[in-house]
Amino acid sequence: MTPAIDLHAHSTASDGTLTPAELVRAAADAGLHVVAITDHDTTGGWDAAVRALPPGLTLVRGAEISCRWHGVEPAVPLHLLAYLFDPGHPELVDELARVRAAREVRGERIVRLLQADGIDISWSEIITAAGGGTVGRPHIAAALIRAGLVASTTEAFGPDWLGERYRLPKEDIDVFRAVELVRAAGGVPVFAHPRATRRGRIVPDELIVALAAAGLAGLEADHEDHSPAEAAHVRALAAELGLLVTGSSDFHGTHKSVRLGAHTTAVEAYERIVAQAHGVTPVASG
Repeated sequence: MTPAIDLHAHSTASDGTLTPAELVRAAADAGLHVVAITDHDTTGGWDAAVRALPPGLTLVRGAEISCRWHGVEPAVPLHLLAYLFDPGHPELVDELARVRAAREVRGERIVRLLQADGIDISWSEIITAAGGGTVGRPHIAAALIRAGLVASTTEAFGPDWLGERYRLPKEDIDVFRAVELVRAAGGVPVFAHPRATRRGRIVPDELIVALAAAGLAGLEADHEDHSPAEAAHVRALAAELGLLVTGSSDFHGTHKSVRLGAHTTAVEAYERIVAQAHGVTPVASG
């Protein structure tokens, strides 16, 4: 039987709705053999996920790093998946801490903008609901839903709310610097959803070419926000550049309708990631 491998999933350590322990149990229940925990800019869920790892499941420890490309104006926000890096690497630790702090500052500013327009939501409630995880716009979206102001996360991220009217920029890591730091920490960097037109974001091929020369290991092709044509474009570009290709759900729980294992990664690509890593190793149950 071919192992089912999902290399992009979020927990309550950032903006998912399942705790790390619930995430790994849900992955096993979904029939996965390998799952990656890739919370935004944090390794905070790693230990709890390892402790709860059910039989038959292997955990890949990772993170989804908030990045920015300054090659155009305005700079483009991007996401970089980092796998199996050393969580104690000092420079990477410092950069991730800076980004998490900036997320909180931005989140509180967004709440103040909402409050100034008479929208009754509380920053302290949002921080409490985040439970110590990395705070992001989905936490504000959840507060809007609880207040009965929107019906869904999708509506909250629409132009009348967090998608445009109440959207503020945040500080990120330069994408070339992020690739450099992940490699220095013994990790393997893979570009997340590079052709996500549904998010209004297409990464130019020339940037991918430059990042490949700088140490990028792979591209996420099969993803809910990629059409079949976009996924095929990503696979062709990866083949041209000698990059590995992943597929994954980008699971967030109730924030999104996509299921764990909705898209998966081939065994060969997973093995290439493990072979390149020298930060930490995958953790198998038992």
